[in-house]
Amino acid sequence: MVSIATWNINSVRLRLPIVERFLKEEAPDVLCLQEIKCQEHQFPYEPLAALGYQHVAVHGQKGYHGVATVSRIPLKEFSRHDWQANGEARHVGVELLGPGQGMVLENVYVPAGGDEPDREKNPKFGQKLDFLARMTEWAAKIDRPTMIVGDFNIAPLESDVWNHKQLLKVVSHTPIEVETLERFQQAHQWVDLGREFIRDPERYYSWWSYRAKDWKANDRGRRLDHMWASPELARQAKSHRLREDARDWEKPSDHIPLITEFAL
Repeated sequence: MVSIATWNINSVRLRLPIVERFLKEEAPDVLCLQEIKCQEHQFPYEPLAALGYQHVAVHGQKGYHGVATVSRIPLKEFSRHDWQANGEARHVGVELLGPGQGMVLENVYVPAGGDEPDREKNPKFGQKLDFLARMTEWAAKIDRPTMIVGDFNIAPLESDVWNHKQLLKVVSHTPIEVETLERFQQAHQWVDLGREFIRDPERYYSWWSYRAKDWKANDRGRRLDHMWASPELARQAKSHRLREDARDWEKPSDHIPLITEFAL
């Protein structure tokens, strides 16, 4: 079995204690982190290597964004795409070299898109749609078993949000974002692994705003984090789970980790 986890950590140095806790408790083979908010030389390589995660691919920048993939399995960096078209560090791809050999694992942090779902009034929203369009062009050319994970910043299904009607005009659940993500999905026939195991319309959230004092009581969640796989790879997925309790850990991220296990 090979287990892959993904987590928007919202600053890896600030939240290193909960990253270490997660790795000790779950021991995934590979962990993909988004929004690490540090440059490559600032990444906490040594503490993670001490836990057995000696194989690392980091694409970082100062203070914002950034992605990192840490692994107990040997890997090699496979790709870095600038789907934002402005040099931001939002993607790194790796190829696994040990168990799961040959599998390509793409780690992505899609832009949030600002507050106003209007390309004219809000350039950030246009950048998000364009980012997804570039990802879609790339996906149409994939020719080997691939998994893409990370913070997509879109909750596509009605059951992916706490209130479908109230969020229809809120960035992350607007019809144009959902349609744009569907085009990306169709470009490679990606299988949404989360929804293979936690079936729609079952409640499934991965993010709760820091603004809610009691996130559990309000439960105004959204499913912004995803794990998708090529059809042939998806058939080998055996389990999928999330650590909702991590939203309650000390100095938590506003996102929680997701884990998928494969019989490779």
